[in-house]
Amino acid sequence: MMQNEYDDWQDIEQSTEPTRTTLAAFTFLCLVLLLTAFGLIMLYSASYNEALLHNLVHHYFFSRQLVFVLLAFAVGVILRFVPLSWLEKSAYPAITLVVVLLLMTLFTPFGQEILGSRRWLKIGSLPGLQPSEFAKIAMILFVASYHKKDRTGQTMLVRFGPQIGIGLIITMLIFLQRDYSSALLFLALSLALLLSSGFPLSYLLVMVAFMLPPALVAMFSQAYRVRRVFSFIFPALDPAGMSYQVSTSLRSIGSGGLFGVGLGKGTYKLGLLPEVQSDFIFASICEEMGFVGALFIILLFVLFCLLGYGGAKKIAQSNKFLSQGAFGMTSMVLFQALMNLMVVTALLPPTGIPLPFFSQGGTNIFVVLVGCSFIYRVLLIQDKESKILYEPRRNL
Repeated sequence: MMQNEYDDWQDIEQSTEPTRTTLAAFTFLCLVLLLTAFGLIMLYSASYNEALLHNLVHHYFFSRQLVFVLLAFAVGVILRFVPLSWLEKSAYPAITLVVVLLLMTLFTPFGQEILGSRRWLKIGSLPGLQPSEFAKIAMILFVASYHKKDRTGQTMLVRFGPQIGIGLIITMLIFLQRDYSSALLFLALSLALLLSSGFPLSYLLVMVAFMLPPALVAMFSQAYRVRRVFSFIFPALDPAGMSYQVSTSLRSIGSGGLFGVGLGKGTYKLGLLPEVQSDFIFASICEEMGFVGALFIILLFVLFCLLGYGGAKKIAQSNKFLSQGAFGMTSMVLFQALMNLMVVTALLPPTGIPLPFFSQGGTNIFVVLVGCSFIYRVLLIQDKESKILYEPRRNL
């Protein structure tokens, strides 16, 4: 980078730092801390018996999750002071790296298959990670960076072709890992980003219509997926098989009543409900905290979305990169939460989607909290200041 360009960016970045924490930013920070703390408490309550059944210490899942939480908060502190220009310029290397990691997971010995899905990448003594989780943040940053430049006068192919192409490639790579729930979540996020980028809704509906037939063919290409769909539609056909987990989840939710049986006093987590510390942790929360506790969590997610989307809208006119990034990070958490809650309450067929902040999963909680750090950074920047403070000068 030339010296004068570096000096210009230095001037911009120094003035970008807000002088005070806004009410929205402070509220969002408290909300994330509350969700994280509540999530850790409920994870310990739901997982200690599962740990003991596997001859592990009772706090095994809690301790692992806490390590990733602390790591994410450390990264969040760093991101708080990283120049915004660096975040923007990291988008293209990040999306390239994610594609490489997904290919390594599929086609090299470093990829690990667990429970029928080859979604884990394990290199030497390093902790295992799920590249599909990092793909969501990389895609958000790529779209935000690509559309920061005004492309209204360009053809549809130039404006949206790279975004559509990369989204479909990554979705296919995740699908080939047999991680169908993550592929569906990534596709939903990509379509939302496409729509928010200005892609016409009518074109989007036509594109989805063309994607639907091959998606149905892929869904019914495996016998177990056919059984899963039919057991969801007709749960009485296989109450002890494919429908067992969801039907047990519903009983666990109903047993909590209004105020629940009490924290730590649930019984469905004691071997009755599989994956209770992961995909079905909300059922355990409902049993122990009741309808009031479940409603409280839902309201926290609603407030999360209001703050995240509000920040994205407020800065939309002055900085497209920050606005699109905040929209994407908020949508990432929202879509994941919605899919999990719909599965647990039998509104969707069972899929392996964790509940943000609550379910066991180190990579997922790390990615969610890093996304929250980005939203927090956006909320810190005043709308009236953002164009002057962040946009590069015209001579760059």
